[in-house]
Amino acid sequence: MNLYTDSVALMRASALGPWTDCLMDRAANVFSGTRWGDLPMWLETRAALPRITPDSLQLDSDVVTVGSPAQTNDQGREELAGLLRRLGPWRKGPYNLFGMLLDAEWRCEMKWNRLQPHIADLSGRLVLDVGCGNGYHCWRMAGAGARLVVGVDPTMKYVMQFHMIQNFARYPAVTVLPVGVEDIPAGMSCCDTAFSMGLLYHRRDPLEHLRHLAGCLRPGGELVLETIVVDHAVTPLLRPGERYAEMKNVHMIPSVPTLEGWVKDAGFERIRTVDVTATTSQEQRVTGWIGQKSLSDFLDPNNPCLTVEGHPAPQRAIVLAVRP
Repeated sequence: MNLYTDSVALMRASALGPWTDCLMDRAANVFSGTRWGDLPMWLETRAALPRITPDSLQLDSDVVTVGSPAQTNDQGREELAGLLRRLGPWRKGPYNLFGMLLDAEWRCEMKWNRLQPHIADLSGRLVLDVGCGNGYHCWRMAGAGARLVVGVDPTMKYVMQFHMIQNFARYPAVTVLPVGVEDIPAGMSCCDTAFSMGLLYHRRDPLEHLRHLAGCLRPGGELVLETIVVDHAVTPLLRPGERYAEMKNVHMIPSVPTLEGWVKDAGFERIRTVDVTATTSQEQRVTGWIGQKSLSDFLDPNNPCLTVEGHPAPQRAIVLAVRP
């Protein structure tokens, strides 16, 4: 697949080398399959993007910025926005392409700014980001010095959003594959850092997920885990049922002590919770790039401390741990 040619070369030259062909075969199966009926349109949209070589690439600021406004004009930015909107909704951002601000639903820089001061220095590291969406945090990991960042996400639309950005960025040390965490070969034992953010509550077996991530890490590698938690004074473990804040497939929401216990049971050590923050409409909100409901619509209008289903409103914890 020519979308990945340069990235595959870097993957093969890294500690991920022995598993690169397996990962790419699984990605190729997704591209050649029939699950994503809109894939031909998404690929055509990417092919229609203007060919502009950026004069700058800024990955270490809140807004991932590609190129400068001087490289196009207002009409060019309008046309670019129109192409990008074909792959909406855009959940993760923000991005700035040649002066055109892509203001996504989530202000992902807020999460990044909460966790970056606490994690191990990413300089020179091989990083895995599971459930990465369109890759906003992957770009920030590269901006923090990571040598190679491999994101995985099973939602092809998000993967194609990444490739819309990569069309301009042309930065092969960051890539996103259209596979799920279960498609990552077990026991690779090669990554320096593994991120799992906003994913654990969607797993039927959170302990199995954590053990899988442990197997991806080299000894001494760091897990960065971010997930929704519930106040331990309310319950040590919430099973929300059919929906939580209108999300399907939310199986279990632990308290922080329960979550730390899971991480310990998965074989990690040096476990510490570095942040617990309530999600607000400052961080997750409706913008012109989603055109749908967002957090304020998922909370009880009479009591924003509760979801519309009556569960405790989302707060998110960041837990760090090390594979022995």
